[in-house]
Amino acid sequence: MDAFEYISASHRVVFGSGTLRELPSMLQKINATSVLILCTPQQVSTGEEVQKLLGDAGVAIFTEATMHTPTHITEKALLVAKEKGVDGIVSVGGGSTVGLGKAMSIRTGLPHLCIPTTYAGSEMTPILGETENGRKVTRRDPKILPTAVLYDVDLFKTLPTGLTVYSGINAIAHAVEALYASNRNPIIELLAVEGVRVLCESLPVLQAEGQDSAEARQQALYGAWLCGMCLGSVDMALHHKLCHTLGGLFNLPHAETHVILLPHALSYNAPATPAAMAKLAAAIPGSEGDAVQGINRLYKKLGINISLGGLGMPEKGVDEACDIALANPYKNPRPLEREGIRELIRRAWAGEQAIQDL
Repeated sequence: MDAFEYISASHRVVFGSGTLRELPSMLQKINATSVLILCTPQQVSTGEEVQKLLGDAGVAIFTEATMHTPTHITEKALLVAKEKGVDGIVSVGGGSTVGLGKAMSIRTGLPHLCIPTTYAGSEMTPILGETENGRKVTRRDPKILPTAVLYDVDLFKTLPTGLTVYSGINAIAHAVEALYASNRNPIIELLAVEGVRVLCESLPVLQAEGQDSAEARQQALYGAWLCGMCLGSVDMALHHKLCHTLGGLFNLPHAETHVILLPHALSYNAPATPAAMAKLAAAIPGSEGDAVQGINRLYKKLGINISLGGLGMPEKGVDEACDIALANPYKNPRPLEREGIRELIRRAWAGEQAIQDL
């Protein structure tokens, strides 16, 4: 067994069905008595539900959370928090809302309680990606990790099928990179394999039946939690760096970008990570020992057939994205080679199937 270091981040997590009713007591445990509730314009009703549950402690709702956490939105929310004199933050939603809560918390020191409504897993990571002038910059700091997380499976009953699938695949990407991270360890590998397994089993059920299967919802959320813990504990590699580059540069939707790039980044790194690929393949039903083909088959089962070009990325952006990716060195199991990285991005732009020949 390789030598390793494992550092555990401690924060409170509540998981179950109907757990939203525990929100007032959770605020007491993080010493928050008056909070600003964060959400996107699409989730105002959920934000209002939370505010009603909190009563006087829910001082105000900020409804402008935006993907890629643009700094001007963060500054606007900070002004509201200062004006209202709050002593805590409650974020209700997916990665966009959680990101805003993280950005505010790291700037102010206010406790941050997350109520996730997608499977993305951002709530479990001490990672913050912020966008300014078209560039997304990512940083990691233990203080970015939310103070507490409340998972309520019931909040996922109305999650659209497309968002269910894309945010679930986004979660799988966290575990994939954890398996070949430079600072991986046996605990994280166990979490990663289990997270991938339950998501690969539950997402097809949710895609076929919507959110009617309470068991599949619970399994998917459990898997997303595990995968988020993986990303929060180890370094990111090629997949996440490309997603942040492309998302910030072309304002592409976060989850869909992760979905498109995952099999291509996996195929690029596969030759350098045979042990990780074997563990991943074992966790994907129907992979027949080939992790990349396992992901391809999962996509086919889920009806996923999208491209970066279809999301609005211009073809000329392939070279620009490649230049940026190569200009910022980071840890990756396989050295970053311009020809291979450019071809990876081109295939993702065109919506081609991933194959191991990069």
